[in-house]
Amino acid sequence: MAMGFSQDQVACVCEVLLQGGCMERLTAFLCSLPFTSSSYPGLQPGAESVLKARAAVAFHQGRFAELYALIEGSTFSLRSHSLLQQLWLRAHYLEAELQRGRPLGAVGKYRVRRKFPLPRTIWDGEETSYCFKERSRCVLREWYCQKPYPSPREKRDLAAATGLTATQVSNWFKNRRQRDRAAQSREGGTFQSSEDDLSPPVSPSSFLPCLQLSCAQPPPLRHLGPGHYYRY
Repeated sequence: MAMGFSQDQVACVCEVLLQGGCMERLTAFLCSLPFTSSSYPGLQPGAESVLKARAAVAFHQGRFAELYALIEGSTFSLRSHSLLQQLWLRAHYLEAELQRGRPLGAVGKYRVRRKFPLPRTIWDGEETSYCFKERSRCVLREWYCQKPYPSPREKRDLAAATGLTATQVSNWFKNRRQRDRAAQSREGGTFQSSEDDLSPPVSPSSFLPCLQLSCAQPPPLRHLGPGHYYRY
């Protein structure tokens, strides 16, 4: 191990540097490791942290072929899926944008996702729609049917219950209201306004046990590619 570190210490350093966005220091630290396929038999937790860090560095440096090989070469635990899924998608988006010479729109990103689906090494098998898991969408739909205008606090509670961010929850409700308005206009109906006296469903926090969300949250990714964050 580098500088006499144990495997657990190496994993801890990788996680701390990755969480902090210290990509240059992380790169230098990884270069000091005598990494071989036999160094981490059976992909122990420590090895997973190292591979995840190597994937992030590969993305940061634009070495996408290496990133794909790292992701497809080992099966990762659920706690690493979110970060690696974002890296996988963003790398493919960037490659498509370089080929086309222009930014991808929603349709272009959808086509990329269809062409390069998430490998099973970083996907738990649950169906997703625009990277929203079906159980998360069910929670949002149930709330929307009774209260299409959640308060800021309710949005935060829904975010905690679904594993999404408050911004994603807010955008989901905004887009859903826009679709419903368009449908109502075509049919000559009316849309519920924010002034309607609607009783909300049960508290979003009550959904937490059934969702069985992972307690580990992915690190911030602003340092992994400014201007190319994944848009839901």
